[in-house]
Amino acid sequence: MMLAALAPPALAQHPEAAERAGFTLDGARIDRMLQSMVDSGRVAGAEVLVWHDGREAHYGSAGLRRIERPAPFTRDTLVQVFSMTKPVTGVALMQLWEQGRFGLDDPLERYLPLFADVQVYDEAEPDKLRPPSRKITIRDVLRQTAGFTYGNAGHPTDPIWNALLPLSPDHTLAQFAELMPRVPLLYDPGTHWHYSAGVDVQARLVEVFSGQPFDEYVRDRIFRPLGMMQSCWKCGDEFLTNLASIYSIGPDGKLQPMPDKEWLEPNFADKPMTMGGSGIVTTIDDFMRFARMLLGEGELDGARILQPATVRLMATDHLDPRIEDKDRLWLPGKGSGGFGFDFFVRTRPPQTPQENLGAVGEFFWDGYPSMLFWVDPANDLAVVFATQKIPFDGTLHHDIREAVYGADYAGQ
Repeated sequence: MMLAALAPPALAQHPEAAERAGFTLDGARIDRMLQSMVDSGRVAGAEVLVWHDGREAHYGSAGLRRIERPAPFTRDTLVQVFSMTKPVTGVALMQLWEQGRFGLDDPLERYLPLFADVQVYDEAEPDKLRPPSRKITIRDVLRQTAGFTYGNAGHPTDPIWNALLPLSPDHTLAQFAELMPRVPLLYDPGTHWHYSAGVDVQARLVEVFSGQPFDEYVRDRIFRPLGMMQSCWKCGDEFLTNLASIYSIGPDGKLQPMPDKEWLEPNFADKPMTMGGSGIVTTIDDFMRFARMLLGEGELDGARILQPATVRLMATDHLDPRIEDKDRLWLPGKGSGGFGFDFFVRTRPPQTPQENLGAVGEFFWDGYPSMLFWVDPANDLAVVFATQKIPFDGTLHHDIREAVYGADYAGQ
């Protein structure tokens, strides 16, 4: 898909403070935080877009999208969102659920038969594999409780993942779905939350149910209806002009750009793989249209993407309370809450000053280069924060949330 040279939308700016439910939106406070991130060398550039009470309430940016060829980090900057791709994939699959193509508690093997033979690693008998205690359901795949891995988990199954490389860019999603069942599950389905290639399984299910290549389905059923004309997986070479570099902190403590071959996701090349869990290139305005659709319970500017009840279902905590924090990997570090369908879901106000600010009922996800978006229905608020820094820097999210809500916001 070729990227059109579109100008950013001319939306009205509202610098005045807006008060609701105990928080004050202050654009100057947000801008100061962005500038401090740049001045302190934490990021090369960053931007934030805030939608509040039915209008654009604030846009702010600071720094550069590429230090080597100086250009400001502006709202036409293209960014790689990595795992913020996952909620898009979840929306695509739930559109097909609304059409009655599958049931949430259907066994995965009904539609991807090779998963009938999947085995699980059992710590009690580490020298042999066994069948899982129950079948993987599509609900498990949506809420990251299938027992799948992403590889590199510090687990005895890592060598099998490394030998098969299910998510190799040289594989199609169909080939991925043939290899993935050969990687043992880390846990019995439903017993643990474990971040994994389950969203790529979702993408393959979209292909099976729709009969379309995954990226084409998303283009036709999500991007085009929402007017997300700057969003794609298979992007043309011209996207490089406005694409922000990804930076890491070098040995000298200063930002250094990642080499192109390392920071350009494999999907951008002429490769078969289109991941469901990563790979979208977009702008802050485009991704805000996706966030606004969710805030609007599935509708934006007359385009109905999902039914309201489906959005609420996705934004509900689906984790069994018996799954203790120790069995939720790093999810508790996201805040006081659980997990829906491809979203973290906040179920309690922040419990400590160190926890990221947010409101009960908000749902969100983020991406490896420190990207973040969240939807806060209680405050009629959606926010997209864009930067390109690895490894993932959660302190940036803490600080931008504090700048949006104010340090005293209680999150009720």
